[in-house]
Amino acid sequence: MPRFRLLAIAMSVALAACSQSHNEAGQAPAAAGSAPAKPSTAAVAEAPASNPFFTVSTLPYQAPPFDKIKDSDYQPAIEEGMKQQLEEVEKIANNPEPPTFENTYVALEKTGVLLHRVMAVFNAITAANTDDALQKVQEDEAPKLAAHEDAIHLNDKLFQRIQAVYDQRDSLKLDPESQRLIDVVYRQFVMAGAKLSDADKAKLKDYNKEEAALEAQFNNKLLAAGKDGALVVDDKSKLAGLSDEDIAAAAQAAKDRHLDGKWVLTLQNTTQQPLLQDLTDRDTRKALFEASWTRAEKGDANDTRDVIERIAQLRAQEAKLLGFPDYAAWSLQDQMAKTPETVMSFMEKLAPAAVARAKAEAADIQKQIDKDQAALKQPSFKLEPWDWEHYAEEVRKAKYDLDESQIKPYFELDNVLQNGLFYAANQLYGLTFKERKDIPVYNPDVRVFEIFDKDGKSLALFYCDYFKRDNKNGGAWMDNFVQQSKLLGTKPVIYNVANFTKPAPGQPALLSTDDVITMFHEFGHGLHGIFADEEYPTLSGTQTARDFVEFPSQFNEHWAFDPKVFANYAKHYKTGEPMPQALVDKIKKARFFNKGYDMTELVAAAMLDMNWHMLTADQPKQDADAFEAAALKKDGVDLSYVPPRYRSSYFLHIWSNGYAAGYYAYLWTQMLADDAFEDFQQHGGLTRENGDRFRAMILSRGNTEELAKLYKDWRGQDPSIEPMLIHRGLKQAPAK
Repeated sequence: MPRFRLLAIAMSVALAACSQSHNEAGQAPAAAGSAPAKPSTAAVAEAPASNPFFTVSTLPYQAPPFDKIKDSDYQPAIEEGMKQQLEEVEKIANNPEPPTFENTYVALEKTGVLLHRVMAVFNAITAANTDDALQKVQEDEAPKLAAHEDAIHLNDKLFQRIQAVYDQRDSLKLDPESQRLIDVVYRQFVMAGAKLSDADKAKLKDYNKEEAALEAQFNNKLLAAGKDGALVVDDKSKLAGLSDEDIAAAAQAAKDRHLDGKWVLTLQNTTQQPLLQDLTDRDTRKALFEASWTRAEKGDANDTRDVIERIAQLRAQEAKLLGFPDYAAWSLQDQMAKTPETVMSFMEKLAPAAVARAKAEAADIQKQIDKDQAALKQPSFKLEPWDWEHYAEEVRKAKYDLDESQIKPYFELDNVLQNGLFYAANQLYGLTFKERKDIPVYNPDVRVFEIFDKDGKSLALFYCDYFKRDNKNGGAWMDNFVQQSKLLGTKPVIYNVANFTKPAPGQPALLSTDDVITMFHEFGHGLHGIFADEEYPTLSGTQTARDFVEFPSQFNEHWAFDPKVFANYAKHYKTGEPMPQALVDKIKKARFFNKGYDMTELVAAAMLDMNWHMLTADQPKQDADAFEAAALKKDGVDLSYVPPRYRSSYFLHIWSNGYAAGYYAYLWTQMLADDAFEDFQQHGGLTRENGDRFRAMILSRGNTEELAKLYKDWRGQDPSIEPMLIHRGLKQAPAK
């Protein structure tokens, strides 16, 4: 089953990843299983003197000392961290004093400091800068961590104390955050199986241990599949249409793999690939698409299908054991949506409009193909998924006189970062930023900034790691190296990761429109963590429901094209001249371009996720490809030219990143984000007054209150789907 924040092992907001129409990633796995394996006493005995994880970092904000951390440091620290936390938990469980909030709930919050410290870094590095040694540790430790977490959540003596305090919670006269902690932790234990019989607990531990091992296998297989699946091109003419910068990057990628004289088109984690837009050779487009589509389905050591089929089967069995009809019903009970029926009803309101718009877009694209082929005196052909991005761009040029190559020179990465993201954060919240080159990083691509609050006081550290590497998971995400907690006396240390194409040496990093939105999205997650102001780590920052955690990030996307922010960063990388107003107007006019495609591929993926996790325990192990095809057809989203954003075999979010039965959250939180932006627009837009209120009532509150109430208290009403339908091009805005 998914793991809980009690151990602070996961919650890579990786968030998710991570925006709906841009690069995403998700939460790193934690644990489950039987009794924890004993750590190697030899390794642990030698470790404290030289292992940097065994002491609190002396760097600012307790930032990880990457200049001292070695691969060999992780495993001893993880195993000693588990050992220490279990000893701490046993003391709480066996405390002879009557259970109280302080000696049970607060005491639990203070456990596992070493384990939390090492896992925060280990999860980051195995996602963004891994190697064979770390992948081996990951696979070795996953079942042990699973067993460790079960040893806590399924500890009967401990749960009796938790239950006793929970039963008297209304008479304790605690502050609201402490009351919320009781509710959240109690629910975590119950969801993890704390009320099961001993026999069922043993069965659940076995399930969890197997699932944890499979999730680690899936993650590592997929990373290798993505690397090995890259398209190698021998003939430069096959790259016609790509910019000089893209060709140079492909040559560099080949050189990095010792393939001199060739070009390598690396894969991002989604089905469609950015370079399909520019490639004019149809055979190359098809080859690149198929490299993406089949990356994890080649019948080799990296084929993930058997793994995901078993994970789905295990999750259904776990749900039945816990008293639920399916995994989705179990998983959604602590989310805003609450039930699979609510989720599916919500998506069924979106799917028909999205599909209808996608079909209309496809008709326009087919006309463009026919026109182009006629001009070449060649027979036409039927639109295929590898054609969509390329000919859609031609349609955009024809309809709006606009193409991405006109835009990219105005989106240089550092300018977007400093004069876009940071500028918007200053205007809304009064933040200022200073680059710190004295703090060690895990890769030369990584940069570090110190963030200062509106009163000039130091607030947080922010790391950004934006360029694609073969040893990095696909997508984009946010997480913490150090989590904020007043109880523990820690301030937030946040990081954002993405997979933008790294330019050849001496060339600028020019971004696409989607890349820019991805940066704003992930920094929205960052702000959610940076503004955390909680007492307890379990409730801090992004430790919220999946269908709320993507709200601040998708809301922050809106500022990418706010006129004031846009004018501050959209400047030509050579001349510094602002983007011409005529080009700005074209971008505005084309704002709904391709929205049917974007929404359909997202809805298809979200519905596919729900179908996998609405399987029941009495159903047989599924054939991944047959199941996927049937599910898409059943839900009416099986358009041949609009494949789901993720195929089952490389759907990282749902198989190892914590978004199982939760990918719909990107859609749900679009509703929240668009409704929230409507409120901002009604009250003056980009102002400090609006920003400070949003920070005080949403961004700084973490999970300290029921999230639907948190939103309603700020907004003054429940969220409406209408702004989402309008903003996403699925409904006409009302006439004014």
